Amino acid sequence: MRIAVIGTGYVGLVSGVCLSDFGHEVICVDRDPRKLEMLGRGEVPIYEPGLEDLMARNVAAGRLSFSGDLAASLAGVDAVFIAVGTPTRRGDGHADLTYVMEAAAEIGRALTGYAVIVTKSTVPVGTNRKVAEAIRAAAPEAEFDVASNPEFLREGAAIDDFMRPDRVVIGIESDRAREVMADIYRPLYLRDFPIVFTDLESAEMIKYAANAFLATKITFINEIAALCERTGADVKAVSKGMGLDGRIGSKFLHAGPGYGGSCFPKDTRALARIGQEHGMPMQITEAVIKVNEEVKRRMVEKILDLCGGSVNGKAIAILGVTFKPNTDDMREASALTIVPALVGGGAKVRVVDPQGRREGEALLPGVDWITDPYVAAEEAEALVLLTEWNEFRALDLPRLADLMAVPRMADLRNIYPSEDVQAAGFQAYAGVGR
Repeated sequence: MRIAVIGTGYVGLVSGVCLSDFGHEVICVDRDPRKLEMLGRGEVPIYEPGLEDLMARNVAAGRLSFSGDLAASLAGVDAVFIAVGTPTRRGDGHADLTYVMEAAAEIGRALTGYAVIVTKSTVPVGTNRKVAEAIRAAAPEAEFDVASNPEFLREGAAIDDFMRPDRVVIGIESDRAREVMADIYRPLYLRDFPIVFTDLESAEMIKYAANAFLATKITFINEIAALCERTGADVKAVSKGMGLDGRIGSKFLHAGPGYGGSCFPKDTRALARIGQEHGMPMQITEAVIKVNEEVKRRMVEKILDLCGGSVNGKAIAILGVTFKPNTDDMREASALTIVPALVGGGAKVRVVDPQGRREGEALLPGVDWITDPYVAAEEAEALVLLTEWNEFRALDLPRLADLMAVPRMADLRNIYPSEDVQAAGFQAYAGVGR
């Protein structure tokens, strides 16, 4: 198959590279000359484990290329994937479809024959029909079908998620489009990964419903964690006991400083907005959004309590600021609430993160960036473990305690048992839900 992917952001680049690894001929299109220059040099503009090597292999094999010329890229294609950003629109919480609609109009003007136009971006219900309208408005004679193919990629594990998915969801309206999409994903079908064909609206809704449910699960356990702290229960034991129930499952039941990233915050807000527009308020989702922000603020209070009520003039070492490990993504990260509050409280904040500095420098002014957690801990009065990078899972706790002016730890990911931290010489420990 010959495929064009519009957009070389996280979703577009991962999808394009993986589709080329299936054996398809893929051309990734982007307007940003800086990105195209990087990609032309074999450099990946995002951090995703394994992506650079996979990209290089498929470029070398002649299956993957990059271009800024949309019209030329669409010549003879079987499918065009729209993988542009749909950020939250300011003011109303809805997904901003500006880039999607611009791409649709450009596709209509550039199509030279039949193709399936596949929306990979996360879009509100009804968007694929609007995409079709935009294409017809730009080119009334164009021959095409639209398909909804939402992505379910976890940052830090995106390649495995694409190559070994729980399911592939495809919304279509014609047998011809079904045949094209089945051919594109044939390598997965042959390996018995589930391919779910459905209508356009259901495919669009599946993405929002799945992400809202996972965000709800995270937020539920964070509320239980707060209650555990008041009652003397241990949320790790509670999570384990809950997760062993096959109807519930253990995933996304880890208490922490709240969810962030590119998907859950944006998609929960968009789903809430869709519900409002259709006169069917998503009350659970709206509560999840509210509680998640409260969780982040509660983490600030936890750190302040650990430090005796004030961080003014105190050196605080922060380990991890990306919203999760194995990514450089800072979007909606808990650190964007917690760190500014500490800086605003007069703390001298030192940050250690293996990949967070590239985005974090602009987002977290007033902090010092350190590469070594032990250097960051020198004469510090508190150590805050915020993102569970592997580098932070086996720290030399006695060494940290010796280096610190006042050895105190706020373990907001519950990595270390409190008894181990205290045995290592720390004077105070605060976990989540413990």
